[in-house]
Amino acid sequence: MIDYQPLIAHFKESPLLIQVAWGASCVLVTAIILLSIYLKIMRFHLRKKEKENAQFKNEYEASLIEYLYSGDTEGEMNATQKSIIQKIKVSVPIKAKRKIIISVLYNLMNEVSGEMSDSIKLLYYKTGLIHYALERLENKRWHIIAKGIGELTRFKIDEVHHKVSKFVNHPRSEVRKETQLYLVSLFRFEGLSFLNNLTTPLSEWAQIQLLETLQKFDDQQICDIRPWLKSKNDSVVLFALKLAQIYNQFEVQDTLMELLSHPKKQIRITAIQVLTHLYGIEAKELLKANFNDLSLEEQICFFGMLEKLVMPTDEPFVEKYLFHKNFEIQLLALKILKSINIDKYMGLSQTATTEKDSSMIKLVNSL
Repeated sequence: MIDYQPLIAHFKESPLLIQVAWGASCVLVTAIILLSIYLKIMRFHLRKKEKENAQFKNEYEASLIEYLYSGDTEGEMNATQKSIIQKIKVSVPIKAKRKIIISVLYNLMNEVSGEMSDSIKLLYYKTGLIHYALERLENKRWHIIAKGIGELTRFKIDEVHHKVSKFVNHPRSEVRKETQLYLVSLFRFEGLSFLNNLTTPLSEWAQIQLLETLQKFDDQQICDIRPWLKSKNDSVVLFALKLAQIYNQFEVQDTLMELLSHPKKQIRITAIQVLTHLYGIEAKELLKANFNDLSLEEQICFFGMLEKLVMPTDEPFVEKYLFHKNFEIQLLALKILKSINIDKYMGLSQTATTEKDSSMIKLVNSL
């Protein structure tokens, strides 16, 4: 038998610092051993859980496929489908299993269309999954609300739009984005009616997502965008300007002309760009007459318009700015002159007196 007494005595006679160091070492070793055991147990349970989830997913995936393909042509549920729904309803209250069912359903939703898509939507109702999504909308945490709206969007649950619409002006941009995508994904241009009451900013990223969603649908009849062009929300006006350009809204040119005097410079500049796209000759003449009252950015944008909509009668105006102090305006003026009067341009290139003017002309010649 080992006698530990000498070791204990030696430990007691050691300096306090040595005793503390040994004590800390023993505690650390014990902690490492316990953590190692805990990690092994956790790993075992995680692997077991993953195996159970994979088995559950395969089982329900097969059941859901059977549900889809066992329906009759009249669209009524048969005994097999009702049995599958009852089976799923038992698992829906369990959060982990509910997540798997929703994941499988969503994957199937992406692979089918028409009547089968409607069958999945009906199953979503019948199994009670919709109630859990709607419960999320009542949650106080913003990320839970956003997830709930996203789920309703994926399964095209348009019947609850009145409950989702109330989040259009939610303080969190993530919730607003999900709400806006829900409305546009399910109701297309009609869903944009939320812009009428939008008081919060519509971010650039949100605008891009909404436009991408709209462009997924073919043969759409765009609604009247004039109210949005007159909105007090500047971000709504900028979004409406994008719509006017993408969908070639020639009929709103009069409203676009009004935006040339908008208080916000970015809106005035964007309006010029859209009118350029829509061949706004009247806008060109108006801007030309008030050119000196424009900001430098607007003047540059106007010369971009003039390059596209130029006429021979614009030559005297262009000549005034051939050697403008701003590089972009001078370059555009020379390009425009070259396009409408090549002889005068060539004569100008031969009489250039400064190195800067000669370099500019060489640049235009290379374009």
